[in-house]
Amino acid sequence: MECTDKTDIHKAFDGERLPPGQRETTAFPVLSKGDVPSWTPTTEFRAWGALDRDRSWTLSEFRSLPHETQCQDFHCVTGWSRLDCRFTGVPFTTLAERLSIDDDVVSVTFHALDGYTTALPLSECMRDDVLFAWALDGEPLSGPHGGPLRVLTPHKYAYKGAKWVSGIAFRTEHERGYWERRGYSDSANPWAEERYA
Repeated sequence: MECTDKTDIHKAFDGERLPPGQRETTAFPVLSKGDVPSWTPTTEFRAWGALDRDRSWTLSEFRSLPHETQCQDFHCVTGWSRLDCRFTGVPFTTLAERLSIDDDVVSVTFHALDGYTTALPLSECMRDDVLFAWALDGEPLSGPHGGPLRVLTPHKYAYKGAKWVSGIAFRTEHERGYWERRGYSDSANPWAEERYA
């Protein structure tokens, strides 16, 4: 599958491709708040909140939505970056087109199977590089790396992209997620080194 190049987003932040304080690695370290949660093929991905109606998809149904492969860089708040990752999945904008989102929505909270949450302003989600991914470099995304489905936010530190994502809530008020409530930055801009609040 053709890869859409999203590795130049640093230009929008007036920064170098490798953000300050980051070191490049070809490895893909595994960092999580706990163990890999269990799931089954019938586990549903849900969208709810300030919508005309709630929606849900099985993993198979979700993978049948229009999807693409993107070349992205991945920046971990702990100081490493993996460049030129090939992720395959559904862009957030593609999903949003299938939902009737209330005009007063300001924020999106991503929920994970292990209870993890993180949130972004809706405007930050409506980028074509925010991706619900199920494959990395042509292989199914492994459990330790967030499979069967994870969110990617290449313009943010990676904790803004939930592993094992189970659904998204559209909210009229912003709420802080798991790490943000524990002292991490809510804005998480790698080029400004917004690691902690």
